[in-house]
Amino acid sequence: MHRVAWQWLGAAWVALGVLSAGSWDSCAQEAWRPAPGPLLTRWGARLQPDQTWTEYPRPQMRRARWQNLNGLWELAITSRQGPRPKRFPHRVLVPFAVESRLSGLGLAVRPDQVLWYRRSFSLQKRPGHRVLLHFGAVDWEAQVWVNGHQVGKHRGGYDPFWMDITEALGNRQEHELVVRVWDPTDSGYQPRGKQTLRPRGIWYTAVSGIWQTVWLEQVPPQFIRRLKITPKVPEKSVEVIALVHQGQHCTVQVQVLQQDQVVAQGITWPGKPLRVSIPHPRLWSPEDPFLYDLKVTLLNAQAQVVDQVESYFGMRQVGLVRDSQGRLRLGLNGKPLFQFGPLDQGWWPEGLYTPPSDQAMLYDLQVVKRLGMNMIRKHVKVEPQRWYYHCDRLGILVWQDMPNGDRHIGRRDPDLKRSPESAQNFRQELQAVVDALYNHPCVVMWVPFNEGWGQFDTAGITRWLQQYDPTRLVNSASGWTDRGTGHVLDIHAYPGPAMPPLESRRAVVLGEFGGLGWPVPGHLWTQKRNWGYRTYHSQEELQRHFDQLMQRLLPLVSRGLAAAVYTQLTDVETEVNGLMTYDRAVLKVDEELVRRWAQRLYREGAPAP
Repeated sequence: MHRVAWQWLGAAWVALGVLSAGSWDSCAQEAWRPAPGPLLTRWGARLQPDQTWTEYPRPQMRRARWQNLNGLWELAITSRQGPRPKRFPHRVLVPFAVESRLSGLGLAVRPDQVLWYRRSFSLQKRPGHRVLLHFGAVDWEAQVWVNGHQVGKHRGGYDPFWMDITEALGNRQEHELVVRVWDPTDSGYQPRGKQTLRPRGIWYTAVSGIWQTVWLEQVPPQFIRRLKITPKVPEKSVEVIALVHQGQHCTVQVQVLQQDQVVAQGITWPGKPLRVSIPHPRLWSPEDPFLYDLKVTLLNAQAQVVDQVESYFGMRQVGLVRDSQGRLRLGLNGKPLFQFGPLDQGWWPEGLYTPPSDQAMLYDLQVVKRLGMNMIRKHVKVEPQRWYYHCDRLGILVWQDMPNGDRHIGRRDPDLKRSPESAQNFRQELQAVVDALYNHPCVVMWVPFNEGWGQFDTAGITRWLQQYDPTRLVNSASGWTDRGTGHVLDIHAYPGPAMPPLESRRAVVLGEFGGLGWPVPGHLWTQKRNWGYRTYHSQEELQRHFDQLMQRLLPLVSRGLAAAVYTQLTDVETEVNGLMTYDRAVLKVDEELVRRWAQRLYREGAPAP
């Protein structure tokens, strides 16, 4: 590109806050481009550095003003024991992990190395306001400095966190932000999902560093820091708790809106639950994913507005219910609902953990709806908040896995004995994930363990989850390490299908089955070994066996099977058992075929009295 054009583009990035003028000089000679790699989705091919994840990242608690810090940052990679580097020789596109193509680097990071991110930013500070620095997610341990002052440290690769950086800003116009990240990947005990330093089979390329949006917001000294929203369907009400920073002498006003009209409201105090009655509530479901808007206002002693956030909720109730023949089913709003959908790893060929854009992420969910499926099992990964927002508004039920960590146990082994540090870290990260996703109506089930991966204290973890969040079901051990706990008995069968014997106090579900593979030429991660649990060589062959699989599944549903999770939504690296190719370019199955089977399963799973 001509030098003048690059200078104009640099000025545009500065104006948008992607780069500050101070950092542009050092990278003006370098054009960002994806790192070399085998596959690129159509969204990744269109990606522009100045338009990288520009959507508001926290739909469940929105404020009008915010500042996006995504874009090109400086980066250095040093030894873990080394001091802060003097030079930052690389350029990385945030929020993409350094191992990904879209970061512009595609570099592997060792456990004995750390990442050092740096950028500068300018800020028009509002008088009397605090400045909060937000991270959607950083894998795994992050230390943060602003203008040379350490402002915080966080451990956890899957939960959002924030730091108050007000005191570090001083009276400067330009500010320096530095983030140090260490990620031991599969050499540590921390939750990591399917990341590995040696990708193979069902284990995928590691993800290190910042992988979700980084952003700023300014808030008053007294501000709403968290909402806890609990629908109460039997009581025709919603319970709202507003946790407030420095909320002395304040009250909280809650308004429920439907089509911009206030339909219910109430007043409470910070931290105190408020039940707001909703006349003739419209219930949320996959068929009618209706969302109420919520406005929460913090008022001072003179009834003046101090802070205000906007949110939403769905009126829905989750539990176990008996069908007309007395068998336990998964229930939604007091009625049996057979749940059928894909296992979703949430990986992307050019972004790994991070989709190339919000539109790309939404496309996956739209495909699920087009196929007539009503649920997704989010497999050992936690997505950005906007993924759950889209599920909320589209009406997709979510089984949320906790990413696994530490060591694995076999089918017949007792629970793992973790170190005290490992066990405490798992519990802390699990609670952070539950807190972060609590308000989303789409999340209907927690899955703390899968196939013995990191499984320990199953009864204790399950009991804690049931007490901490009694509004959802708990699938304590998906796979082959059942301990008789939780709300469901979950088995895996490939290609299957299969079901365990019915139980009197737990529903029975098929947590994974299928895995029918078709390596589509021109859409493969590698030309070497690609695999599925069963591999076919044409669309016709794949669809014929899919149809036969569904024919075998249907009678199990009539016998009491409460849910079935098909492996999987997309191909992932060398796995080719997806309903779509890894680059999302080819839908391998006929939409109408899958949709017809889904409707038959739903009818069979809710027998008429």
